[in-house]
Amino acid sequence: MDSLALGTDLGPEPVADQRSTVTLRVNGAETRLTVDHRSTVLDTVRERLGLTGAKKGCDHGQCGACTVLLNGRRVTSCLLLTVAQDGAAITTVEGLAEDGTPHPLQAAFADRDALQCGFCTPGQICSAVGMLGEAADGFPSHATEPGAPFGGTADLGPEEIRERMSGNLCRCGAYPRIVEAIEDVIP
Repeated sequence: MDSLALGTDLGPEPVADQRSTVTLRVNGAETRLTVDHRSTVLDTVRERLGLTGAKKGCDHGQCGACTVLLNGRRVTSCLLLTVAQDGAAITTVEGLAEDGTPHPLQAAFADRDALQCGFCTPGQICSAVGMLGEAADGFPSHATEPGAPFGGTADLGPEEIRERMSGNLCRCGAYPRIVEAIEDVIP
């Protein structure tokens, strides 16, 4: 029997206005927005701010096409509610260039032809920027040698890069070029 037919109390009716105002620092510019509590960071940057680099791929955090940097760390923006990010700094692929000069990873992806259809490329680039930061901070990965000391810059060979980038899928299979592009910018 239906629980409603039994008179079960399902709680209060939802409030009509489920919005909050948040302040975000997106690509270096502070912006104040009133957002629906259900809006994701991906939907906010694409639909409200017009930054369409991050893509809606799977909408389940499994493909990495929506990857952006949140306070310097890579995240799948389709899984994060905007209302929970009040005060956060968000960097999209559009915010990586400085004074019209492409970020070194953007240039390396172009130089190495590390893309085919280009759909995943913004997420790949943002993920690579975050991954390089994680490696520089000494964070290990599954491919890191057991017993390797924690801290200091992680050694980034091709296996390590592939493991660290494994959350970003490329439907076209440009993985070898993506790894080469990342190797080109390792300090």
